[in-house]
Amino acid sequence: MGEHDTVRVRLRAALRAADPWTALYVLNTDPPGGLAEAVEELYRSDADRDVFRPYLAWFLGALGETGDEVLLRLFAEPVLTAADRQDLLKAAVARGLRLPAELLRLYAEEDPASGGSDARADGPPAPELVDAMGLSGDASFAPRLGALLDVPAVRGRAALALGRLHARAWTVPIAGRLSEVTGLDHTAFAVALELMGDPAAVPYLLRRLAESGEQVYDVHHALVRLTGRDPLLPERANGAAYAAAVRAAWADGRTERAPAVVRDFVVESGARARFSVDGGAGRIRVAFDPPSPGSSWPRWNRSLTFDGKPLYRVGSFCDTCELSLTLLDWPEGEAIRIAARMRGRLAGLDRLDAELLAEWSPVLGELETGHYQALLLDLPLERVSEPSRSWWYRRAVARAEEDGDDSDYGDGPDDGRESADASEYGDGSENGDDDAEDHWPGVSHFQLTAPVPGGRVPSTYGALLPSQPLEALDPATVARHAAAIAAGERPAAVVLGWIDDRYVEAMHEERWLVGAVLDGHHRLAAYAAAGVPARVLLLARVGEGAGADGSLEGLAEVATAYGCRH
Repeated sequence: MGEHDTVRVRLRAALRAADPWTALYVLNTDPPGGLAEAVEELYRSDADRDVFRPYLAWFLGALGETGDEVLLRLFAEPVLTAADRQDLLKAAVARGLRLPAELLRLYAEEDPASGGSDARADGPPAPELVDAMGLSGDASFAPRLGALLDVPAVRGRAALALGRLHARAWTVPIAGRLSEVTGLDHTAFAVALELMGDPAAVPYLLRRLAESGEQVYDVHHALVRLTGRDPLLPERANGAAYAAAVRAAWADGRTERAPAVVRDFVVESGARARFSVDGGAGRIRVAFDPPSPGSSWPRWNRSLTFDGKPLYRVGSFCDTCELSLTLLDWPEGEAIRIAARMRGRLAGLDRLDAELLAEWSPVLGELETGHYQALLLDLPLERVSEPSRSWWYRRAVARAEEDGDDSDYGDGPDDGRESADASEYGDGSENGDDDAEDHWPGVSHFQLTAPVPGGRVPSTYGALLPSQPLEALDPATVARHAAAIAAGERPAAVVLGWIDDRYVEAMHEERWLVGAVLDGHHRLAAYAAAGVPARVLLLARVGEGAGADGSLEGLAEVATAYGCRH
């Protein structure tokens, strides 16, 4: 049997498995060569396509770049039915592919049920066609998309499609309709304006803010993105209080960006302090990613960004989804030198005081607007390079053991699965390494040697992720820090972090202390190698985002366990 035949046999076996979705996922964890071509061959077979079509189209999307060319080639195939091409179009949209405009027009004309220009009475275009128009890069679709802004079934997607096309002629029509839409459509319209990047929307956003009830978050977010002005709001305000605070912040109509102000310094102890950043530059921040094509959620995934460049994907703010961070790219050199401007006082840092925080104000002002806690900690850390040793994987093992049975997040192509079936977790079996890789953030990092004991949430996992590759650290510099540590010195590293609370699958309460190392990679490597608790200045934003209710509680537990005692 030749290699091509072997690939086809493995593919057919996966498709005929009791659970084809999981079987295909497992096949794709270490895909054999020629897999995309084998999928294409089955798709071109009428009999196989009739039986396996939903799986095949989804799997081509799951294959990534190797499946993209096949998706585009099949979508252009004239002999395929409209139903076939609809599945392919959904997969192509989920991949964010740019389909030729002429093919999209042909699709719309040949499939009136999905919404051609001659079939308005039969309903609006299929959502995937609207998404594909926005991804096409062809501005000639803008008038047709604009006409859909008044069609409830697809108006949110139409607005996002116009935003992706940067069709600024539609900025004012979208902004002017904000008062007419609610829920996810309201969010989609606001996100579309952010994608446009057109300041012409600002007067309409200010007017919408003044007349709205509690539906202000998306308008506020869009104003910050379009103007660069990021006013400080009261800590942990919610509901009517939050809405009133947002309206008050923009009530005078000011939209120009002012210099950052770091204020409200409160030193609670030598190891714990508070401060606020008003009008922060936001050079280091957790920001929403652009909306994923095909998703019904205009705001979902987030990334930790340095100077606007994503460093780690943080994932969604869904508090029943598990936390997973994934390395995207390393930041530019200037961004990681921000915290180095604090280095002069980090060599022997043993307590916090107001004078020190005020001295660091120019650096702290580079952070995102918000309320922060500064904790001076001595953290027992280890350097982890093996996925099976990381807490990202070991917490999944613990959950599976606690459940006592198989657990999964879904049974179809829309479940967003990024890990293997829980029945294969953590028993050291032949598939163990593959499963560990599924949970791995993609980079060697530092982690707590043991979870932090807690109260409401029994334990807090901890991981400090680098902003430069640890494999590239200078051994001589690490050795110099190791000698200083052995002599009793305690040089500090600077980490931007947060507490993340989750209720995974509505079954497991899980808390994380997550941090990105801003300065001190060599110091942390020396501490970990010596087995000495690492002196860490943790800067943690509180009061917003996933785990907001538990952020203060979690930081208090970390401070109690590991606060610097000097």
